[in-house]
Amino acid sequence: MRPARHTAHLLWVAVLALLCGLFTAPASQAAAAHQPAYPPRQATLRNATAGLFLHWGMFTAPKHLDCASWEKDVTDGGWSPEYWVDQARKIRAGYIVLATFHSRLGYARPWPSKIPGSCSTRRDLLGELVDAAAKKGLKVILYMTDDPQWHNEQGVETLDSAAYSASKGHDVDLTTRQGFGEFSYDNFFEVMRNYPKLAGFWIDNDNEYWEQHQLYEQVRQLRPDMTLSNNNEDTPVMDMVSHEQKVGMTPPYDQPSATWTPMPRLTESCYKVPDTGSWWYDGQDRPVSTGLNVDRYVANAGNSIKSLMDFTAMVDGRFPPQQEKFLDLMEDYLPPIWQSLHGVDAGGFMYGGMQPGAWNDGSYGYITLRRGDRTTQYVHVTTKPASGDRVRIRDNGYRIERITDLRTGKRFRFDQRDGTLTVKGITDWDPYDTVLEVRTAPHREGVHPAGLVKASEPALTDGDFSTYSDNRGVLPLSHVLDLGRIRKASFLGINQREWSPTYNRETFGRKEDSARIKDYTVSVSDDGASWSQVRAGVLESARGVRFIDLGDRLRTRYIRLDVPTTWAAATVPNVYRQLRIDEIQVGYGHPRGHG
Repeated sequence: MRPARHTAHLLWVAVLALLCGLFTAPASQAAAAHQPAYPPRQATLRNATAGLFLHWGMFTAPKHLDCASWEKDVTDGGWSPEYWVDQARKIRAGYIVLATFHSRLGYARPWPSKIPGSCSTRRDLLGELVDAAAKKGLKVILYMTDDPQWHNEQGVETLDSAAYSASKGHDVDLTTRQGFGEFSYDNFFEVMRNYPKLAGFWIDNDNEYWEQHQLYEQVRQLRPDMTLSNNNEDTPVMDMVSHEQKVGMTPPYDQPSATWTPMPRLTESCYKVPDTGSWWYDGQDRPVSTGLNVDRYVANAGNSIKSLMDFTAMVDGRFPPQQEKFLDLMEDYLPPIWQSLHGVDAGGFMYGGMQPGAWNDGSYGYITLRRGDRTTQYVHVTTKPASGDRVRIRDNGYRIERITDLRTGKRFRFDQRDGTLTVKGITDWDPYDTVLEVRTAPHREGVHPAGLVKASEPALTDGDFSTYSDNRGVLPLSHVLDLGRIRKASFLGINQREWSPTYNRETFGRKEDSARIKDYTVSVSDDGASWSQVRAGVLESARGVRFIDLGDRLRTRYIRLDVPTTWAAATVPNVYRQLRIDEIQVGYGHPRGHG
């Protein structure tokens, strides 16, 4: 039997749903005929480049062991929601995630709550923040934890099972996952009722009680405007999956190389801005690596990933001096290059664009595409070449017409041949991100159209990145491409599904590895019966489109790609011998030019 409180929730949801239907039926019926690609509630997240992550609560240093004294010091210290909103605008954040109801911060609830069980303020800090953010065009998302295990970490009990049990009319142990699940479940509904402008919930993993009682389905019914984000799990009911604190990659700012969520899924990278320490203020003004954090921001934008940047607010809400210094730098740094970071899609993936990643002489960078503009790409050189004044990038069939420095408007000489764009004369490298605005012809050149090339698996050449081939663990595998008749073929452009990191690693006790092509051979045939091998090699494990060059004089009808091995090790069974490919394109030539 369901608890009485849960039944009341369901009845309340049903009544609201009925009323919504009465007053909005014509609009809903009209919308049904033309469903948007994404739910309207996702618009804020999809349009955002970054968010501000705030871990701030009762155990922010100096720690408070009771709720009243913490609230008093927050107010006496001059806490102001406008400060957080203004700081968020310095990094051009579209949303703020407030993590106060956190297992390591005393389970503090920064709102007046009628639900006993943990710290609850009399002052409506959450409401003030929601209103202040709305005035400046930002949204507030509330962090919710499922984890009771740290209830007495500081030597005092932060969860009051007796008070909560009395309010419920039955015994509930808040220190158990089931009991805490019931308590937190009630809090979801309280804030949904009381804060109509609250934009969503950021879920730090799931609780069985929530799932058993259809929490997320009820959120969808009651507040269809609210988004749901989940940490380190790609749960279908969630709008967005967040990847926590990716480190250990080369270059160190390339957090996307450690993610495992394919586009166009809403994806976020959440990370600490200070170099060391906890997610919350521990009493120290910890250093901030400017270059690392600027380039994390750029790397995520260059992979259609949101940057949720964690700043450690002190008890009065202000950030330590070194974090404020970084925020002030970002306030000045972002505006001149903002058009290359906001309202853009990742280049080299499902949206088209040149090839990102490792370039010449140790250089590294990303491509962004101006959304809705097929003639503008931005090259972000986040690591400049070890020597020289030029950068070489695989052009992916785009004829280049003009290249300028986005900041200064200075035009650069360039040369384009054999599939490579060489930009010359770059002497004023930015210390973090040299941004080149590249104007191109509107259509790619030298690539056979998707409808012309047929494949043994249709998903490989249908031009649709929502479909993909899956070998289901069977290796070796062969994919045959049919050009319809004997035609010129000079390269293969392969987009593998971005569902795994690019290298062997372990995160939160979970082993991960790259489910990408390692060894390969390419053979050709005019009749589909007699085959000749024309290429063999190792494909680098990297994100974005990868190329296999076949030479300039090859003419054939059939091309066969054979893959005997992938990069993943046998110790990582969920990706070992697994290979998924979104698209394979066949090129027959390269644009040439200079300017």
